[in-house]
Amino acid sequence: MAVQQAKNSMGATGSTGSSDPVGSTGPRTSRAEQRIGLLNGFAAYGMWGLVPLFWPLLKPAGALEILAHRMVWSLAVVGLALLVMRRWAWLGELLRQPRKLGLITVAAAVITVNWGVYIWAVNSEHVVEASLGYFINPLVTIAMGVLLLKERLRPVQWAAVGVGFSAVLVLTIGYGRPPWISLTLAFSFATYGLVKKKVNLGGIESLAAETAIQFLPALAYLLWLGSSGGATFGTEGAGHATLLAATGVVTALPLVCFGAAAIRVPLSTLGLLQYLAPVFQFLLGILYFHEAMPPERWAGFALVWLALSLLTFDALRTARRAARALRGGSGVAVPGARVRGTAAVDAKP
Repeated sequence: MAVQQAKNSMGATGSTGSSDPVGSTGPRTSRAEQRIGLLNGFAAYGMWGLVPLFWPLLKPAGALEILAHRMVWSLAVVGLALLVMRRWAWLGELLRQPRKLGLITVAAAVITVNWGVYIWAVNSEHVVEASLGYFINPLVTIAMGVLLLKERLRPVQWAAVGVGFSAVLVLTIGYGRPPWISLTLAFSFATYGLVKKKVNLGGIESLAAETAIQFLPALAYLLWLGSSGGATFGTEGAGHATLLAATGVVTALPLVCFGAAAIRVPLSTLGLLQYLAPVFQFLLGILYFHEAMPPERWAGFALVWLALSLLTFDALRTARRAARALRGGSGVAVPGARVRGTAAVDAKP
């Protein structure tokens, strides 16, 4: 859904830990820099939103084979990036912290679930339901903050959670079952964000550490698949093999663009941009993949969008109050005005 560079989940739980006012990028950030940041933000969320077009290209590979290749090639790509940038100092420090290593292992496990379910969902023609998972992720993050971190919510946030819960009930009726794909994606993504907030590593470094943990099991699975004659890598032509290898770039490139955006544009802007990805996925599901949307599903999605509108309104109102308080020279943040959100950007599909 990682780089704890302050992606605002529009009312989700957890503080970024930044002392800057919400929506502020600092006086030294020029308009040109903000423009570059916006372009990178659109690029990152656009790529995440259009990724459902990529996974079907990898057929006849199954979801597990695609997932394993994504893990292996992602490590190769981020390893090369770190080598070029000569950013290795963090590794020695990480190896001396068993608790952080344990948290990264947990993060690697939940993102494996997230990636695997998403790839399977897209290639099984459940793109719309997958997009719902990322729509409701901020609501799930809020709920986890209340239940696990004992955080206090503002009234509008409580209303949004209530509307979101109603949406799940409506969609359960519409699908004839709980929307388990959406719920799995949302809960795994929110859990990943919560764990990554505690790890506090940069995006590329974090992805390198996670894929290093994933690498050996993924490679072992691919070797077993090849020995049993079930692998498609190398048997479906050079083009297919190249596409499987490209899963590493598909994973890392949006993350690089997001990192460039996060340091240049206001947090409130990133919070709004984050909805581009599920919107694009939703539109692809309907217009390109021609998935069914009976009235009860429209009703459920409408409730989800209402809940997100409430969160967005509340976050922007709080940001404006904080900015006015700081402009007034008080130097004191408005209570509850800090950005709430656990970002898990390198977990995006």
